[in-house]
Amino acid sequence: MKERIMETSILLFAKKGFKETSIQDIADELNVTKGTFYYYFKSKEEVLLDIHRSYIEHLVENQETILRADELSCAEKLYEMIFKLIYDIKKEGLRAKVFFREMRHLSDNHLLSIVPKRDQFKMNLQDLIEAGIKAGEFRGDLPADIVTLGILGITNWSYFWFQPSGERSSQEVAAIFYNMLVDGLQLKGE
Repeated sequence: MKERIMETSILLFAKKGFKETSIQDIADELNVTKGTFYYYFKSKEEVLLDIHRSYIEHLVENQETILRADELSCAEKLYEMIFKLIYDIKKEGLRAKVFFREMRHLSDNHLLSIVPKRDQFKMNLQDLIEAGIKAGEFRGDLPADIVTLGILGITNWSYFWFQPSGERSSQEVAAIFYNMLVDGLQLKGE
């Protein structure tokens, strides 16, 4: 039941927003009492925290698996990370939407358990960019921290517009992002 409450909350938070969704809305959607909700969660914010925690932990685990793949170059690892972020929208689209859009509703106390994991994801990506620069795979004239934030901005915002069943697959979107980031938009000389 706990998982059903979380999944229903994700649907309602994505559709109506966190503030506009009541515990009664969640209970009604599940056809249970508010007491059932309170058996598993102390508050609506606790559900939101669990959604955030599971989402970011999943991202960091996948990222670390990619980083440990010694057979991949830095450029290949970067592509895999970009692909994973886009693919997760197909798999976890509403959860991603709730994660990015509703984080502002977490109290400072709850943010303390989410922000370090989010920062770890960012730093892992930045470390990869820096390693790619040192290995001569990426340009050295761009600051790794700004490049990292750019990659995260591009990929994280795609939850808003990317339609997994649309014209382009997650692989195609990831390849476009990767090529745009790594090769740039400038035409190359003959």
